[in-house]
Amino acid sequence: MTMKLSNEFNEIRQKFIDAVAAGEPQEKQNELYGEMLESMFDEAKKVAHKEVETAIATTPQEAKMTARERKFFNEIDKTVAPGFTELIPEETVDRIFEDLVTQHPLLEHIGLRNAGLRMKFIDSETAGVAEWGELYGKIKGQLTAKFSQSKAIQLKLTAFVVIPKDAEKFGPAWIQTFVTTQINEAFAVALEAAFLNGDGNNKPIGLSKSLTGKAVGEITTYSDKAATGTLTFADAATTVKELTLVHKHHSVKEDGKTPVAVEGNVVMIVNPADAWDVKKQYTSLNAQGVYVTALPYNLTLIESVAQTAKKVTTFVKGRYDAYVAGGIELGRYTETFAMEDLNLYTAKQFAYGRAKDERAAAVWTLDVPEPLPGA
Repeated sequence: MTMKLSNEFNEIRQKFIDAVAAGEPQEKQNELYGEMLESMFDEAKKVAHKEVETAIATTPQEAKMTARERKFFNEIDKTVAPGFTELIPEETVDRIFEDLVTQHPLLEHIGLRNAGLRMKFIDSETAGVAEWGELYGKIKGQLTAKFSQSKAIQLKLTAFVVIPKDAEKFGPAWIQTFVTTQINEAFAVALEAAFLNGDGNNKPIGLSKSLTGKAVGEITTYSDKAATGTLTFADAATTVKELTLVHKHHSVKEDGKTPVAVEGNVVMIVNPADAWDVKKQYTSLNAQGVYVTALPYNLTLIESVAQTAKKVTTFVKGRYDAYVAGGIELGRYTETFAMEDLNLYTAKQFAYGRAKDERAAAVWTLDVPEPLPGA
């Protein structure tokens, strides 16, 4: 489905991801995103030309396309006129969603669900009803919230997509791959950042945020959770004690009484740089001479660049509602784009995220001791 990209592209992409995670100014993020797209375009052209040179009549990717997908990507410059939107074929959206959850562990373990074209979301654990619907407003999206028994929550996720002006030379399969790869890269970064650290303003309420919001006008924002405790992983006995506290914290709902099944269901998110500090504390050599890594209680450890360094976030699978819905609308953008010979489009989809209650997720300070000299 997705294009195989080089290490050079991955390095350029990482700079963009780091800028998003660090909250760099939007202008800087846009600049790095443009560099990422330009690198992707260069690599995509090499793949397309190689296919032409080897005289492949029908590529494996094109053979998998449905008639609707082939028609859409063959006529993409004709069907998507300025000021109008066109839904990307459902089959293509399904493949994008599959790639998102299989290539990004946070999105997989958080239980991201594709709710289809429209969704009515009813949360039995909190008052109110949230409905998905068409959202009008600025290109970056907006949040409309009415604080009563009925809440209308509509969050629009927008990615910029570029398509060569002479796209017909490359064929529908190449265009489909190029478009979906861009959407996948952009949406994955945005969704991870939002589901982990979103403050509720134009984005979901992240795992690391308190569910007690502060309202300013019609917009409510949610602040960082206070650290529940400190994790050191200092030694085997300490690790068992610390992770017992983690599991006990999540083992009841917010009321302090209703039990929650947590063994094997708790996920810990660490920053990639911190992951190795944690792993070294519980990696050992077994009797067969093989290094093994294991944590008590079948805890799942995953990495995310959106996770703040020197902190970890834990949550219980199934206790955070994460949805994407609304299909993916592709609309031509009427303003110019920095790169030459490319048309600029926007891909839009709705997203929703909120924990079931305060105990569904927690933040912990990470304080792994440095190894002693000679150890």
